[in-house]
Amino acid sequence: MPVIEINHLQKEFGKFKALNGVNLEVKKGEVFGFIGPNGAGKSTTIRVLLGILKATGGNAKIFGKDVWQDAVDIHQRIAYVPGDVNLWPNLSGGEVIDLFLKLRGGGNKERREELIQRFALDPTKKCRTYSKGNRQKVALVAAFASDVDLFILDEPTSGLDPLMEHIFQECVLEAKKAGKSVLLSSHILSEVEKLCDRVGIIRQGKIIETGTLDELRHLTRTNMVIKTKEPVVLLNELKGVHNVQEVDSEFTFQVDTEEIDAVIRHISQLGLVKLESAPPALEDLFMRHYQGTEHKDSRVGGTV
Repeated sequence: MPVIEINHLQKEFGKFKALNGVNLEVKKGEVFGFIGPNGAGKSTTIRVLLGILKATGGNAKIFGKDVWQDAVDIHQRIAYVPGDVNLWPNLSGGEVIDLFLKLRGGGNKERREELIQRFALDPTKKCRTYSKGNRQKVALVAAFASDVDLFILDEPTSGLDPLMEHIFQECVLEAKKAGKSVLLSSHILSEVEKLCDRVGIIRQGKIIETGTLDELRHLTRTNMVIKTKEPVVLLNELKGVHNVQEVDSEFTFQVDTEEIDAVIRHISQLGLVKLESAPPALEDLFMRHYQGTEHKDSRVGGTV
């Protein structure tokens, strides 16, 4: 049974359809990346999963339970970290962490201390004195010190420096190794690429692609750099070749995956001096889906 199961989920705000038939599944022990531009519906989906918003249509289940009717039971087994954490200003960071852990039955005290050290957090300071990054650390420590089965993380590294992002990534992989499930909404595509077993791309309230990175990469193009002894002519007329550029007798271009063999055969006849190829990145896949869309629809991240 999937840990998260969403079928034909719809959410309307007046005449605006924020979610228009979303289908999504997160399996036990996997890290699922949830990406899309501003206003695509990521955070709305997460708020429905948390029982904060009631769906207009369709259904969503966590651990086989209805997210709206069984929200209290579900919350005992999940940890949630939003992209902008609000804390009680007069409590210290340590007191907030202890409060969250107590709500879930106490948590792991040793794990709590370990995480505070790893995230370089001073738990004695009042929350009103914390920067955005430190507020995120409090929420992350509280989440990863909890004995839960599912982590729902909505832009969780917002405000963290690169070193702390690395610590976060370690924590996610440790959770996965322990058999936990993670739903990760992130605008940092390199982070998604490092951590996630599968990825779902949402646009205008619909899931437009879902699969493992290897399954999705057939839609992307391989980046290539070549230098040859013989002059390179008509390269941009070869089938599957795109964005040809020449700099200092070197050619850079992109090739559709299914045409790589034919392109290599062609250029090898010219006497190869240099050949570099880079596998397609998640960012290439993401941008390809949003080419030609309006600027406001092509930005990654957001809170809708």
